[in-house]
Amino acid sequence: MGFASALGWDNGIVLAPMGADISGPKLVAAVANAGGVGLLASPVNMYDATLKAIRDTKKLTNKPFGAGILLEFDQTHTVRAIFEEKLACMQVFWGDYPKEMVDEAHKNGVQILHQVGSIADAEKAIAAGVDCIIAQGVEAGGHVIGNVSWHALVPRIVDLIGDKNITVVAAGAIADPRGFVGAISLGAKGICMGTRFIATKESYAHDYYKEQLLKYTGDDTDYTDLYSRESWRAPTRVLNTPFHQKWKPAPEDVENNAEQPIIGYSIIYGGETVLRRFAGQVANKTTAGEVENMVMYAGQGVGHVNDILPAGDIVKNFIEGAEMIIKELGNKYATIDDGVAAISLA
Repeated sequence: MGFASALGWDNGIVLAPMGADISGPKLVAAVANAGGVGLLASPVNMYDATLKAIRDTKKLTNKPFGAGILLEFDQTHTVRAIFEEKLACMQVFWGDYPKEMVDEAHKNGVQILHQVGSIADAEKAIAAGVDCIIAQGVEAGGHVIGNVSWHALVPRIVDLIGDKNITVVAAGAIADPRGFVGAISLGAKGICMGTRFIATKESYAHDYYKEQLLKYTGDDTDYTDLYSRESWRAPTRVLNTPFHQKWKPAPEDVENNAEQPIIGYSIIYGGETVLRRFAGQVANKTTAGEVENMVMYAGQGVGHVNDILPAGDIVKNFIEGAEMIIKELGNKYATIDDGVAAISLA
């Protein structure tokens, strides 16, 4: 049994474009080489840096891959690099992407995956003619745009689409093959994962960050705006670390701005970034400083993350695991009587 993506990949497993650079060339290439949809975390409106990330990825894979952009910011230069390099797809998030922009992407041979968190935004994406809608549930890690579970959102979006040629992908707290099967049962053609792919050999996340994911469960995440109060008021889901527990009651006028003390430094897309308390950037491999006091994004599926594996093994395990679950369900519940299939709950 195969889970071929309607978008043309070998399977419907999508790597979330986790920023600032956690979903870098090595991780994207590993997912692409395993037949999945690898999405680079694009620099914000940086042509040269985007070009370098794309070309570094192309050195590691000859499979198609894509990149993600945040619509909250001007992305003219980043999009130009994506179009010039003829990436297979571009994921857009946190804003509108109307038909004229989708048409322009299509003229450049780029498919559009629009991540949404509500029916209203799904309706806009359908009207714009996108190729795929990623339905993000509130249980997702990182920046969360909606307030309902993907379990409720996916079937409603599937019904809205009807017979239109738009793929639906589920996102949010999916971290083992059972979530894959659940998404398929609701009409999705694939899943988009972030947290599970942070804990991989190829992820550009700091080792301390990866190791913390193995110690927390879904009960240990928190929904907060603490790390995005100055320039981009966006709720996020984070690990409820001792640092976060201490500071999450901070009043609204406490912002992640230049008044906060410096707690570390990172090299991001070739440039040094100063990290202040409550900074929204997670620790990457170059980060030095108080890593334990930095934000750590994670979804409620983090309790299923128990090891750090090669990304290709994650994809393989999900495909094989989902196939096994579906086969076992068929053997356990489906019976054939006089040529008619029935469900037995005995």
